[in-house]
Amino acid sequence: MWIGWSSDQSFMATPAKVEFAAIRRNKVYEEVARQIQNHILEHLKPGDVLPPERELVQQFGVSRGSVRDAIRSLEHIGLLEPRQGLGTIVCEPSSDALVSPLAAVLVQRRKLVGELLEVRNIIEPPLAGRAALHATAAQIAEMEQILERQSQKVLRGEMSIEEDNEFHYQIALAADNSVVLRMVDVLMDLLRETRERSLQTGGRPEKSLAGHRRILSALKRRDPAASDKAMRQHLGEIEDVVLPKL
Repeated sequence: MWIGWSSDQSFMATPAKVEFAAIRRNKVYEEVARQIQNHILEHLKPGDVLPPERELVQQFGVSRGSVRDAIRSLEHIGLLEPRQGLGTIVCEPSSDALVSPLAAVLVQRRKLVGELLEVRNIIEPPLAGRAALHATAAQIAEMEQILERQSQKVLRGEMSIEEDNEFHYQIALAADNSVVLRMVDVLMDLLRETRERSLQTGGRPEKSLAGHRRILSALKRRDPAASDKAMRQHLGEIEDVVLPKL
């Protein structure tokens, strides 16, 4: 069992090692979330500390983005909570978390895809415009690396959902607004499965990469209007693929 922080302790113990099974590349984050969820419900108690993200990446043998998305999905159903200075803490399971499999939660969310895409259109274009003014050189470099990884996956005919998610997350991070960053976190999680399916549509991965490149080009020019426009065009292309399939 992991040993973590509780209210009557004045210290935080180091989490114990836990063995997880390596994950196949099919719906990676959902399988990571399922294993962590089962371990929480069977072995952990409220207040225990989840191992650091880098350790989970090594144990599962998956990308940082997959682990991060898995943890977020468990935060959204109330099993985990991030706490400043402590890490990710196990919460008291709610009745929904106990009786509803993660897959059922995701199915329910899919009913709101149209509205969620509308929210993206409201939030992300101006967010990209703000990022053009606030992004650091290091953040721009990170976006370039993400798109290079995405490009390599597209060339190999592989899914690039992690890179797609990381790119949009980096833009939100560069905009330097913690409230909006959290909103983007929620949107990316709720739409992840739909985006994954859309990336399997012929020509969609290439179109997504091209859209990301236009956005990054505008960000590098520090042009808010162009960044806003490029993001709006990118989201419009996503809607053209996703909405007819709902």
